Amino acid sequence: MSRKQILAMVAGILTLATGIFAVRVFWLVPNAVEQVGIPGSDGPVEAAPPPREYSLKNKRLSGPYTHKNLSIYLVHGENTMQGAVPLTLEEAIKGDWGFVHETGDVNELFVENRSAKLEIFVQAGDIVKGGQQDRVLAVDLMIPARSGRIPIDSFCVESGRWTNRGSERRDRFNASTEYSPSKNMKLATRTTKSQSEVWKEVAESQEKLSVATNSNTASAVSNSSLQLTLENENVRADAGEFVNALSQTIDGRSDVIGFLFTINGEINSSDIYGSSGLFKKLWPKLLRAAAIEAIAESFAHENRAKPANIADIEAFFANAEIASVTEDRKVTNRIQMKTRESETTAFIETLDRGVMLHQNYIWK
Repeated sequence: MSRKQILAMVAGILTLATGIFAVRVFWLVPNAVEQVGIPGSDGPVEAAPPPREYSLKNKRLSGPYTHKNLSIYLVHGENTMQGAVPLTLEEAIKGDWGFVHETGDVNELFVENRSAKLEIFVQAGDIVKGGQQDRVLAVDLMIPARSGRIPIDSFCVESGRWTNRGSERRDRFNASTEYSPSKNMKLATRTTKSQSEVWKEVAESQEKLSVATNSNTASAVSNSSLQLTLENENVRADAGEFVNALSQTIDGRSDVIGFLFTINGEINSSDIYGSSGLFKKLWPKLLRAAAIEAIAESFAHENRAKPANIADIEAFFANAEIASVTEDRKVTNRIQMKTRESETTAFIETLDRGVMLHQNYIWK
């Protein structure tokens, strides 16, 4: 055998070996090309399994859809709410139909709907910007058309300020673009109902986001404002990456009524609504809040991107729903809120005239 023939044979063997290796990497390993690193980790993490559907005892889920350390599962179901999809608070304020008025009381505001026809859904966890200090709203409400002023529970998410900020109005709030960016803040406003705990969670979120973005996310305009931290350009840019990767997961799905998400492989929380149309309106705000929390927690634990086990998710829902009732409150003549708590879960369900409006499941 000549030297040229030997070299040709060696080249052929190397080509075959390279092909076998490529097949093993890109064909036999699911989603191998999507393996990515997480900020603070030493390298790539295990890729998420391909999305699939799950039929739980009383839920239908699809997913996971994963970007870095955030995984989401979509919740599918039937609409329980009838009639036109209500405005969100964000839409209503932008359109000059909805107004949130300052009262001078840190823990109570007034909401008002001046629309002649459309109702407004106000969600616990919505942050309102302006007034004498930024607030987070603590209960769900459905505000009827031409409602007049209706009181709503609130907590301060900007300690220290008690006057107007720049050109903002002192007597009214000018925007509601953000949602509570951590499960601990949701618990502080919805279960423990502690202003000091809310302030603690604001400071903790600011600190974690500063570390994760390698910047000072507290605003020079008002360094205690959670809202201004969420508007920080570094936070916005990092969250935008998650949103761009995951926002289209609901496209073309008419039966999606909510979602559950995990961070670093651990169950975080779930929001489910009585209307697919309402969920889709809220989706951008909800997803951005989940992304911001994932960024804040990107250096925690082992930075795992692998989603939680589906059996654990089923147990999370089931255990939350059978926990002891800790509060059963009639918020208005049409809104009832029931809270169930265990050592590991909180489940807050809001009913509108007996019909499911919003369910919030939180892992403690």
